[in-house]
Amino acid sequence: MADKQISLPAKLINGGIAGLIGVTCVFPIDLAKTRLQNQQNGQRLYTSMSDCLIKTIRSEGYFGMYRGAAVNLTLVTPEKAIKLAANDFFRHHLSKDGKLTLVKEMLAGCGAGTCQVIVTTPMEMLKIQLQDAGRIAAQRKLMPETVAAGTVEKSPTAMQLTRQLLKEKGIAGLYKGLGATLLRDVPFSIIYFPLFANLNNLGKRGVEGPAPFYVSFISGCVAGSTAAVAVNPVDVIKTRLQSLTRGSTEDTYSGVGDCISKIMRNEGPTAFLKGAYCRALVIAPLFGIAQVVYFLGVGEYILSFLPQKDK
Repeated sequence: MADKQISLPAKLINGGIAGLIGVTCVFPIDLAKTRLQNQQNGQRLYTSMSDCLIKTIRSEGYFGMYRGAAVNLTLVTPEKAIKLAANDFFRHHLSKDGKLTLVKEMLAGCGAGTCQVIVTTPMEMLKIQLQDAGRIAAQRKLMPETVAAGTVEKSPTAMQLTRQLLKEKGIAGLYKGLGATLLRDVPFSIIYFPLFANLNNLGKRGVEGPAPFYVSFISGCVAGSTAAVAVNPVDVIKTRLQSLTRGSTEDTYSGVGDCISKIMRNEGPTAFLKGAYCRALVIAPLFGIAQVVYFLGVGEYILSFLPQKDK
C-alpha cells in the first residue's frame, strides 16, 4: 500500500503553517547569518553568531533581531507551500511509470527548487536590505570610516524598498540575484528532498507504515543542515549580490562571476563558508518543523472542519 495521498489544499496549508512557525523560531539566527556573510575584510564588526546577536540586542533592542521578519512571515507561506507541493507533484508524476529512483527524486527536487524562486527571490531581496540595515547603522557609530558619506541613516520599510525598486528598475529590481538564487535553491532541493525521503524511509514502521513524527523531524533536520552547508558558498554570493547598501571600502559586484573572483582575490576561499554554521542552525529546525507539520496532517485536520461537497 502506498503512503496516503494528501490533497493540494492540505499541502499548501501544511507548508504555510510550517513556514510561519519555523521562521518565528529561527529568524534571529538568519539575521546573524546575513550580517556575517556581508562582512568583508577590514569591516569585521561581528566575530561570531553570538557576538552578532548580543551586539544587535544592545544597539537595536530585542526586536532588532526580527528586523525584516515581517517580509519573511508574509511570503514564507507561499514559498514553503510552493516548494513542498511542487516536490510532491513532480514525485507523483515521475513515479507513474515505475519505481521512484534516486535520479527521479533529484529531478523532482530540481523542479521544486525552480518553482519556489518566483517567491524566494523578491522575499530574500527585501529581507536582506532590512536585516543588513542594522549592520550599516552600527558601522556608522563604531567604524564611521567604513561607511560612505551619503549613506541614508533611517532604515527604510519593506514597502518603501518595494516602491523604490519598482520605480527605479521595475519588476527586475525585485528579482536582482535571481541567477544566484536559482544556483542556491535548485541544488539545495536536489540534495534535500531525496536525502529526507530516504532517511525518513529508514524509520518507517514496517514496509507500509508511516514514519513516527520524531523520525520525520530528525530526517528533516539532518537533510536540511546537510543541504544548507553544501550550498552555503552560493548563499554568500547571493547575499552579496542582493545587498544594495555597502560600506565605503566594501566591494561591489556586477554578477556571479565577478563576485566569485573578487571574494577569492580579496578574502580567500574560506569567505564562502561565512555564515555556514548559522545557516545550518536556521535550516535544520525550519525543515524539521516543516516535515512534522506535514506528516502530522495539520492541513487535513483544518480542512476537516469545512463543509464537504456532496459527491
